[in-house]
Amino acid sequence: MVGQLHPTPIPRKRIPAVWMRAGTSKGLFLRKEHLPQSQLEWGPMLLSIMGSRLGDPRQIDGVGGATSTTSKVALVAKSTKPGVDVEYTFVQVSTTEAKIDVSGNCGNMASGVGPFALDEGIVTACAGETEVDIRVLNTNTNRILVETVAVAEDGTFEENGDYAIAGVKGTGSPIKVRFLSPAGSMTGQLFPTGKRTEEISVCGGSGSISEPLVVRATLLDCANPFVLVDDTSLPAWYHERGPDDRLSLELIEQIRRESSVRFGLTSSIDKAAAIRGTPKIAVVSRLPTSESEDGTEAAVLHVTAYSMGNVHPSLPLTGAVCIGMSLSVPGTVSSEAYMRDIKGDRPLLSSSGSTGGCIRYQGIGSGGQQKRWRIRHRTGEIEAEVSLAADDSEVVESVAVFRTARRLFEGSVLFH
Repeated sequence: MVGQLHPTPIPRKRIPAVWMRAGTSKGLFLRKEHLPQSQLEWGPMLLSIMGSRLGDPRQIDGVGGATSTTSKVALVAKSTKPGVDVEYTFVQVSTTEAKIDVSGNCGNMASGVGPFALDEGIVTACAGETEVDIRVLNTNTNRILVETVAVAEDGTFEENGDYAIAGVKGTGSPIKVRFLSPAGSMTGQLFPTGKRTEEISVCGGSGSISEPLVVRATLLDCANPFVLVDDTSLPAWYHERGPDDRLSLELIEQIRRESSVRFGLTSSIDKAAAIRGTPKIAVVSRLPTSESEDGTEAAVLHVTAYSMGNVHPSLPLTGAVCIGMSLSVPGTVSSEAYMRDIKGDRPLLSSSGSTGGCIRYQGIGSGGQQKRWRIRHRTGEIEAEVSLAADDSEVVESVAVFRTARRLFEGSVLFH
């Protein structure tokens, strides 16, 4: 006998759903009104929908894409709060175990919230408007995002355009995502430990690589808690084996867990191991030149990001927010990497905290306290616009990034 029928089949339910690409992520967009009121009931439902109910890493029995960047859910609802149009909750669904994580935000998925809300009629544009600002409250971090979204003639999201982002083939209309007052999203402070750079001691791995190691890192909370590791402080074997190697992944995860305790997000290393989504972590390294081959301003920093225990294919959007901010103040591993072997017109960040005025770039610079940084990752580059308060370089008014999004499927999803 090849198989055996379940003696009492469990009836399945269905809810309306939309599948979207948002930035360099892809996931399920649901209206929150269609979910149970109790958040405790979300887990079984979303795990079943995505295919992680039984811990199958392929998610073969669900709509999930079997990677951390394609196993995401956005829950969207109209807001009744003053000054807020839409509320959005991000859910990371594990691909290796039957768990969901709501501990942080996903900037890429957030970029699809405005378009989704417009298409669903949660918000409406006035007649004749070609673009609209949508104020989104991310409930994971209790922070506001303002999304500037293109509007088609029929009042829906105009997804077509000529804007391209790294990690996505083709083009679309640009979606400007501004993270307002992003500092202290989960900890209440930009630098929760009170330090801009610190040393973190971890075990080097297992087997033949077991000596304790000390790495330099910046722990900052800007849109999401992030650990930025100085690549020059990592052991030689990390660079020889590469970031995808098993021991390299183990080392990065140990740094992330230790940092979680320092952030105050968890009380122990063991508890940090159980929460894979937060804090996030990336390795930063300098780029040797300030100009590209065609003479235009090039990226100033290279970033290798990690997500849910693996190398991220590009860069989390909130990672660009954090790195942009960390480049804007002295004393972080990012700004120190940027200062190494400075060439051309790159500004010198002083240890006193002054940047010497505006950071200007050929073709893309701006005056005042707005700074624009170009950051390189595995699949290309991304720009982050940082606006600082005029009287304090550590007061972040906003950080803006650009994305594109596309609606891929609309219908119903089934679940147990």
